[in-house]
Amino acid sequence: MPSTEHRSDLTPPGTGNFALTRWSVVLAAGSSDSTHAREALEKLCRTYWHPIYAFVRRQGHSPHDSQDLTQEFFARFLEKNYLGAVDRAKGRFRSFLLTSLKHFLANEWDKAGAQKRGAHPVLIPINFHSAETSYGLEPAESQTPEKVFERRWALALLEQVLARLRAEYTRDGKAKLFEHVKATLTGERHSVPYAEIGARLNLSEGAVKVAVHRLRQRYRELLREEIAHTVCTPEEVEEEIRALFSALAD
Repeated sequence: MPSTEHRSDLTPPGTGNFALTRWSVVLAAGSSDSTHAREALEKLCRTYWHPIYAFVRRQGHSPHDSQDLTQEFFARFLEKNYLGAVDRAKGRFRSFLLTSLKHFLANEWDKAGAQKRGAHPVLIPINFHSAETSYGLEPAESQTPEKVFERRWALALLEQVLARLRAEYTRDGKAKLFEHVKATLTGERHSVPYAEIGARLNLSEGAVKVAVHRLRQRYRELLREEIAHTVCTPEEVEEEIRALFSALAD
């Protein structure tokens, strides 16, 4: 079944499933003081902090300064009324976050340069060691900061989808099945024959084929759900999917 995370308390009943997504909740609240909108925004930031760090690093900042800049950005982003400038009729969280980051780097960090490091509390838990390791895998300097941001965004989204899928299979007592068939999601379906997977799991080849079909179907559903959390309308989901795979292909 599709995830119902936050659906019972983010919006009134009868507003439609799409209105229950995180970015829609944030935009609906606008500049008003909404606990639900704040929670939704923090969840989005926790999921998509890695593209922020990668963008800052590609701008030429050192790992240490990039850590400070990333934390400072989120502290200011979450405490200030950035949402007042959002056109509620349009706008994707991805674009809004990048625009806000560019504004911060251009206009606000110099003003804050004299502040003591760590003056703001850590609002978004970030594993900078893994971030730096991942950043080292980025293509060479020919990639612009924007392209690095888009690529890291796409990877962060897919990691989130995979984590949700793994959690569902683990909850249902199918963690072992998931670990054996997850490679089929990345085009590696022939790396291990279905018959061999079946032998390992004490399943027939046909049962493995059914399991793979269900896995892919659920993956597609979760992919659209996760993307929906970052856009305003259902029509934008397909556009974001195309942008996602374009970023990964570059």
